[in-house]
Amino acid sequence: MQKKIFTRMGDGELVSMSAGEIKEDIEVATQEAAQRAEIPRLTPEEMEQLFEIIAEPSRAVSVNSGQEVIVTDDGCSMSFYSGQDGGGVGVPMSRLQAILTYERALAADTTSMGHSDYSFKPVKPIINFEMNEYYTASMMTTAPFLYGAQPNMGLYFQPDGPHENPAELLPRGKIKEARDVQEAAAEQLREDLVFVGKKLNSIGCEGLNFDTGGSAGDADFLAALLAVRDLKKAAPNMPVIMGGSGEFVLGMHGEVEFDGRRLAGLYPHDQARLAESAGASIYGVAIGTSTTQSVAWNIARAATFVKEAVKAVNIPLHVNVGMGVGGVPMMEAPPIDSVTRASKSLVQIGKADGL
Repeated sequence: MQKKIFTRMGDGELVSMSAGEIKEDIEVATQEAAQRAEIPRLTPEEMEQLFEIIAEPSRAVSVNSGQEVIVTDDGCSMSFYSGQDGGGVGVPMSRLQAILTYERALAADTTSMGHSDYSFKPVKPIINFEMNEYYTASMMTTAPFLYGAQPNMGLYFQPDGPHENPAELLPRGKIKEARDVQEAAAEQLREDLVFVGKKLNSIGCEGLNFDTGGSAGDADFLAALLAVRDLKKAAPNMPVIMGGSGEFVLGMHGEVEFDGRRLAGLYPHDQARLAESAGASIYGVAIGTSTTQSVAWNIARAATFVKEAVKAVNIPLHVNVGMGVGGVPMMEAPPIDSVTRASKSLVQIGKADGL
């Protein structure tokens, strides 16, 4: 009789799986990722190493000594003062207090600030206020201090923005019109990203984070790439981090290109290549979690994508690890056993430069 190893499923249900069942999930998942992205799957040795990480008896695990990596921040300090519906704990503290608490009490490698909406569009009209807030906090922090938010091209469509919504045009068969409004919105987004970036650079921004680029599809991803290129020309010494929104770029437009490469359907290794070409300092790979599969399945799939992306570029690659990404279950408060196992696997098997 095979010994049962308890593991937490992606939908939060606690079930027991045998060693054989976990190994089967790992093999199926790496094969699935390899077929989708046309990349190598994990080797038998790597699959066995992943199984050993999953089966470690400790609730929380860590990377082997000497293999520690930097952890970059994408709005974690907001978790202190945001409400429960945003994944936060709702502690009554200011943004500055949250930043300093995150840095000093939690010994963060980096910290950051951003607009409460966590998008760049609402930052533009209050940029002078944000510049003052950033400068004040930067004078009090020691760890690298980033300004981050999502490009979020969706805010440029009605009812939030001036352009017709392509999600309403496409079902009516208005393909050209939907593409035209996406291109117009992408140009406006690029301009706003560059405007905000230049303003922050003028007061000594230590790093700009375009978090979750491509969330509105390939035109959104294009705007972020173009903005990175423009900013690196204007402010070559300001690091720009760019993060993805999923393991492939949604082809909402379908035809936009960057450096001669069509963006629709690109998987992490090609996303990272284009981010590096644009001038990004770090690229953040995002691999979605399937809520109907086990933690082992999701981690194996994520590690397969990440391993190939790391090989594809010379810039550091930091994996998005958290609720619903990077092999972690889609839960408001993911259990530490799944989070630490995903983190260890992505570093030791996926060879990620950071998280």
